[in-house]
Amino acid sequence: MPFTELNGIPIWGKPQDNAVKQILNCQKTADYCALMADHHLGYAVPIGGVVAYEDQVSPSGVGFDIGCGNKAVRLDADAGEVRANIDTIMDDIWREISFGVGMQNKEEVEHELFDDDPAWDIPEVGRLKSLARSQLGTVGSGNHYIDLFVDESNRVWCGVHFGSRGVGHKIATHFLRLAGGQDGMLVDPALLSVDSQEGQEYVAAMKLAGRYAYAGRDWVCSKVASILGAHILEEVHNHHNFAWRENHNGKDMWVVRKGATPAFPGQKGFVGGSMGDISVIVQGVESEESKKALYSTVHGAGRVMSRRQAAGKFRWRKGRRIKMSEGAISREMMMKWISKAGVVLRGAGTDESPHCYKRLPEVLEFHAPTIEVLHTLHPIGVAMAGADEFDLFKD
Repeated sequence: MPFTELNGIPIWGKPQDNAVKQILNCQKTADYCALMADHHLGYAVPIGGVVAYEDQVSPSGVGFDIGCGNKAVRLDADAGEVRANIDTIMDDIWREISFGVGMQNKEEVEHELFDDDPAWDIPEVGRLKSLARSQLGTVGSGNHYIDLFVDESNRVWCGVHFGSRGVGHKIATHFLRLAGGQDGMLVDPALLSVDSQEGQEYVAAMKLAGRYAYAGRDWVCSKVASILGAHILEEVHNHHNFAWRENHNGKDMWVVRKGATPAFPGQKGFVGGSMGDISVIVQGVESEESKKALYSTVHGAGRVMSRRQAAGKFRWRKGRRIKMSEGAISREMMMKWISKAGVVLRGAGTDESPHCYKRLPEVLEFHAPTIEVLHTLHPIGVAMAGADEFDLFKD
């Protein structure tokens, strides 16, 4: 399916008006923009948006969950045994790994990033080190998950999706304030010159948050392998919500991918669907379309229904979540879908039901000239934070 162009912006998938409006606004200050097929409304920059700047970086483009990403590992576990024991396995994952906002790891996790990264010398970053230590290896809430899959050859995979947790959120909040970021969704992107002290400190802090997110996903995948008594045979690890210095068409630029995955020729990526849909391992290919996407692709299926539409309206009163109105998706509807898909679920609210997402095969088809699918992963177990977790900045 060919992409469309609007004001010179290539747009893949069926254009969503609010996200298109956002990317057109981004174009006013950016050197280049593109919109992936999983696009939907985000904070200042649409999720699925690719925005490039010659000498600026956008904290609102990178977003609050800096370095959020996907990791998939292939395990030497026996698929038959995993299927036979999937309930117990998911109970163990749910018990031994922490899900939710503000959660701390039940184990102390050491990592060299706490000692060797100069970004800790930035005062606003250094005071977050204790928080970062306590949360390393926790998953968070919203669309962040741990999944167990079997592929087309009946091999077992574990896939995870989450980012830099509280430390990334607080770094983003600090630098957004310095950049004059505004409240609300339909606002101008906040920008920092990379030659300024603030810009240089942001880039350093962003890279630290990215390292932290990678370390967390590494730990969780290793933990799941340990729970299964398995070894990791292959891994695919990629991220979004980040700014990369890249050269495109002979020009060096800072390329911000918000909920968009790098997909250079030969580069592998793990792209997750919803809890009741397939996920895939993909690889970038060379094409004219790839160049127009700045060698980017989707990071997931993309939402078609807002969280409030799906789950209803809630208010928090004295620490309790009070339902004010019904949503379009009931828990019975969600459970019927995942039961039919053969998935064992732990946690999750109806705002993460498969009803809320596009179908991943249809989304991938829009990007067929830019990627090839190497493996198709069918979910058998999904763990996510419970319905009562609140996180304003889920991607």
